[in-house]
Amino acid sequence: MLTLTNISIHFAGRYLFDNVSIAVGENDRIGLIGRNGTGKSTMLKLIYGLETPESGKISMPNGYKLGYLPQEIKTDSTKPIFEEAESALDDIKQLEEDINRYTKELEERTDYDSDEYMKIIERLSEASEIYHHLGGQSVEADIEKVLIGLGFDRSDFTRGMNEFSGGWQMRVHLAKILLRQNDCILLDEPTNHLDIESIRWLEVFLKTYKGAIMVVSHDKRFLDNITNRTIEFSLGKIYDMPYPYSKFITERSVQKELQLAAYNNQQKQIAQQERFIERFKAKASFASRTQSKVKQLEKMDIIEVEEEDLSKMRFSFSEPPRSSRLIFETKHLNKFYDEKQVLFDVNFALERGEKVCFVGKNGEGKSTLSKILAGLESYDGVMEIGTNINLGYFAQHQTELLDNNDTVFQTIDKVATGDMRKQIRNMLGAFLFSGSSVDKKVGVLSGGEKSRLSICRMLFQPINVLILDEPTNHFDMVSKDVLKNALIDFKGSMIIVSHDRDFLQGLTSKTFEFKKGKIREYLGDINEFLDQQQIDSLDLLEASRK
Repeated sequence: MLTLTNISIHFAGRYLFDNVSIAVGENDRIGLIGRNGTGKSTMLKLIYGLETPESGKISMPNGYKLGYLPQEIKTDSTKPIFEEAESALDDIKQLEEDINRYTKELEERTDYDSDEYMKIIERLSEASEIYHHLGGQSVEADIEKVLIGLGFDRSDFTRGMNEFSGGWQMRVHLAKILLRQNDCILLDEPTNHLDIESIRWLEVFLKTYKGAIMVVSHDKRFLDNITNRTIEFSLGKIYDMPYPYSKFITERSVQKELQLAAYNNQQKQIAQQERFIERFKAKASFASRTQSKVKQLEKMDIIEVEEEDLSKMRFSFSEPPRSSRLIFETKHLNKFYDEKQVLFDVNFALERGEKVCFVGKNGEGKSTLSKILAGLESYDGVMEIGTNINLGYFAQHQTELLDNNDTVFQTIDKVATGDMRKQIRNMLGAFLFSGSSVDKKVGVLSGGEKSRLSICRMLFQPINVLILDEPTNHFDMVSKDVLKNALIDFKGSMIIVSHDRDFLQGLTSKTFEFKKGKIREYLGDINEFLDQQQIDSLDLLEASRK
């Protein structure tokens, strides 16, 4: 068992944790939740040994194996991705070499009755037993299953790591962790770089994983599907319950209500006692009763109400200027990058007030079509654009467009004009930038802070069409809920690219699936699309059986 005892650590003049203890059982699936900056990622780094607590102890059995997936990785590997994934199984490869060496040695020896010959047989037997226990006989099949499950094609297996983007390299790193059969795996936002199909595959894989799992995630549905325990981080404390996310939130809400009711009742009792003491303390005939009340107060265990971090983004989009009925329409649109064609004969239309989402595997053209519609990419074919279109575009890497040398205030000040300049500080406050934080350099902001700042920057213009490409990456759950509610109330047209199923639920009226460069339209939101996709898969399976 992995145990953390009385862990404390300071950061920026405050406690991230103060005397926190956690025990991780063999089959625990633990979701770590809480606002950005409450210490969830730090906790994983402490367990993995990348950081050291100021006090407390982390202990685990000898030979206990940990796997760790950070939010970002840097690699200079040029190996083919299959070989890179295979490198996670060096212990199995070593066993295979040992077995071959012992077997060859036995074939060459003739001293069948000697002690040395028997020792080699024992070593061979032991190595073979461990090899089969670790699944050595199915290594290549296991690697192929995991890589394909995470979205790779077989044709990718021989391509070098350096040919893939950071997001795809993260998938290879995740594959290595899943293959290694660790006693406990620590996953920090594992769904950030995955599409919906890969997330669903990962959920199935983790449900049967033989080992403990600790995962930091802001994906509610992912947490509900894989966890059996939730730990919330808030203001230096943790709240630990044996429930998946949604049940945890319900139980915590009940717990807080009961705690508040008990606190209020106790405060009434204290007030009554103090009034009695104050009224009769000077009267000798009541001296013994007054003293008794004083002692009762001194012995009372005072109920404390937990502090809560109630800060959250609050904003709404202004009334959009009226656009033409047609926003975009493409006819027989194609897109090439050099000789590679990523979009084939795409026919797509968006009308005023429509809200649609783009889904599909990474690399299938969702972001590419978004950029084409935003006027940032060239194309072949026909595209009609309506009139009076005021476009707001949030790119998957929009934060990279911010100037790291600017302060938060300067970032907004550069785009604000007219009367909007008077609203800068109020709007920044709505996005949780207040006081001295508006003077922070962009370069020192976290990923979530940069995303909030990018969306805030976008709002300083009258928008009637929104194109949002993965806007919720690095957002905590409260901020995602606020953004979702604002987008539901937005009166303009919207295209959103996202893999967050809970965020998309109820947000759009059409879903466009991107597959092999083509698009297919489904009426309804993400749940109706997933239901239909499951029906299509069952129909295809039944047809193949026949």
